[in-house]
Amino acid sequence: MNPVARGEILDYVTYTEGREALRASAMAAKDLRRVHAGPHLTFLFENRETVRYQVQEMVRAEHMVRESDILHELETYNGLLGGPGDLGATLLIEIEDEGERGVLLRRWRDLPERISLLLEDGRKVPARWDASQISDGKLSSVQFLLFAVGDGARPVAVVVEHPDLSARADFTGATRRALAADL
Repeated sequence: MNPVARGEILDYVTYTEGREALRASAMAAKDLRRVHAGPHLTFLFENRETVRYQVQEMVRAEHMVRESDILHELETYNGLLGGPGDLGATLLIEIEDEGERGVLLRRWRDLPERISLLLEDGRKVPARWDASQISDGKLSSVQFLLFAVGDGARPVAVVVEHPDLSARADFTGATRRALAADL
């Protein structure tokens, strides 16, 4: 997937004027790419539209005008896309009870290495992640994952195989088509 280019980012005033239409389109893209696995895990598969929206929202919220600041945001968020043949996902670990959250995030600190995408041909593609997202012996509740799916491969499910948390979420037809288009 190609990264979002600087020329695609509007200044915050222009963006704000057309924000509702752009936001509606981005939310529709996010809805197609949102997958729940078990009671605590939500995967949001990113694409150029979701990344562009996030950068635009940062530019708007911070009233960014410095070119270096905008380029920094682009570099940061484009990292969610990976390279050719990759699918990137933001994993949200949602645990309402604060006490339970701390316990589970410590217990699940190796969770990213237990996550994979199941492909149509039966192969599993393990997640890649940034080890710095694990600190103080616990996992961050937001993880950024990359899956090296490859060209022509078709993901059909996300699979979690952790001793304390097992889940599989089969993708809907619409999600499969969206992810195939992203690849």
